[in-house]
Amino acid sequence: MAVLMTEPQMMPTQDFQVAHPLDDIAEEKRSPAGCGKMPMSRSVKFSLYALRGYLVLIGLMVGYRVLTLAGVFGHHIH
Repeated sequence: MAVLMTEPQMMPTQDFQVAHPLDDIAEEKRSPAGCGKMPMSRSVKFSLYALRGYLVLIGLMVGYRVLTLAGVFGHHIH
């Protein structure tokens, strides 16, 4: 059996240049003033209000815990 020898073919390559954001030219920033209100369904609004309430509640609980550890409320007998 004869072995067929062929020239290796080079695949075309693509070159990519990476520009660091600090070295790149600045883009014009868009103003959100002209965008208007974002349309949201009732369930999305409810979910966002529930999330807001949850975050406020957790923030109050963390604040209470910090003040308790700082001894602001006095010593409690457990």
